[in-house]
Amino acid sequence: MSGTFAKCYDFFMSPLENRKFKRIRSELLKDARGKVLELGSGTGVNFPLYSNCDSVIAIEPSQHMINTSLTKRKLSSVPIEIIQASAENLPFENHTFDTVVATLVFCTIPNVDKAINELKRVCKPDGKILLFEHVKMENPVLSKMQENLTPFWKKICDGCCLDRETLRKLTSYDLKIEKVEYIYKDLFVVAVLKNSQ
Repeated sequence: MSGTFAKCYDFFMSPLENRKFKRIRSELLKDARGKVLELGSGTGVNFPLYSNCDSVIAIEPSQHMINTSLTKRKLSSVPIEIIQASAENLPFENHTFDTVVATLVFCTIPNVDKAINELKRVCKPDGKILLFEHVKMENPVLSKMQENLTPFWKKICDGCCLDRETLRKLTSYDLKIEKVEYIYKDLFVVAVLKNSQ
């Protein structure tokens, strides 16, 4: 990931974050309990919103994103450790975390299947997965548009895929939906899932 993208990310996302996403993130992260793993913490936009958990380990593959996130880590009321790592190769023991957080990250993970297997491995049995992602829409015209735009979008947004069916993929790995909400029709999904082992 380029340094330019890391520097510009918060600026370009701020209209959505300020209008809607901050509230979505805040509500979702209220369910984060115990020892938390955040996948792809990016610029650290979630860091100031953690309040009910004991600690957070945030993994992020991009050093540029990590550097950008350090100021937000100072705003957190809980301890946050940032580790440079990918979701496909998590450097943790089995059943380490009570909660796993994934917000706007699965769109950029190169090997989603491997990442889900890793997520399940490090999450405790009956642990929670807190999800906020953009996904492929049900409307055939809009979903086709997402498919057609994705090759171009990936180039300008560091690998972001517009047409991932993330929630469907997660449930195919026996992660059970406890609650789900769709935003902007069904472009975004917010969900709490349970890790069934």
